[in-house]
Amino acid sequence: MEAMEAIDERKDILAAYKKLFDCGFVIGTWGNISVRYKESFVLTPSKMDSDTMQPEDLVLVGMDGHKTWGERNPSSEKEVHRQIYEKRPDVGAIIHCHSVYATAVSAAGVDIPPIVEEVSQLVGDGICCTKEYVRAGEHEKLGKQAADFIYGNMAVLLKNHGPVCCGKDIAEAFLCCQVVEKAAQMFLALTPGLGAGRIPDDDVQLEHYRYRYTYGKEI
Repeated sequence: MEAMEAIDERKDILAAYKKLFDCGFVIGTWGNISVRYKESFVLTPSKMDSDTMQPEDLVLVGMDGHKTWGERNPSSEKEVHRQIYEKRPDVGAIIHCHSVYATAVSAAGVDIPPIVEEVSQLVGDGICCTKEYVRAGEHEKLGKQAADFIYGNMAVLLKNHGPVCCGKDIAEAFLCCQVVEKAAQMFLALTPGLGAGRIPDDDVQLEHYRYRYTYGKEI
């Protein structure tokens, strides 16, 4: 990959990442964005926030999952992006965020039906939630869950984790994040008392250890 190749895509990703923070859809480094590029995809790096990330920090990942350009490690959730791209040639950009209401619905482990026209028009037949919690570090399993449960729609909820939103380009993927968050807020208002499923104790301990000692160092 030449130094200036995919520069527009990288700039678009950085602008969208900043907007995610401004909207409160992401805090810290919990979120990632990618754009399909030729036979690969440009992806945000692991453990970097929007204040410090520069275009050269983004990485290029092949559809085989291997990094082909960049100095930094790709997001640990690259498999979510790769497996959706592999399954869905109509998807040109993917945003994974942790917006409050959509993540709350994911903690309840339920699907959001198409209750407003924005969902049916942009997302499709509702927003499905994966049925099994996948702990941090089980990257391939997480990617398979995302690809399996997105079906023909443009968004999916990862159980106890958050939404993954897609689009033909990054602008549409960001709009999808907004539509999913609005639908989740309305759904929670209309369906009180859902309750939340707890992350298993063993997974909590493993994830806390991973965050403190290995997150951002994984290849």
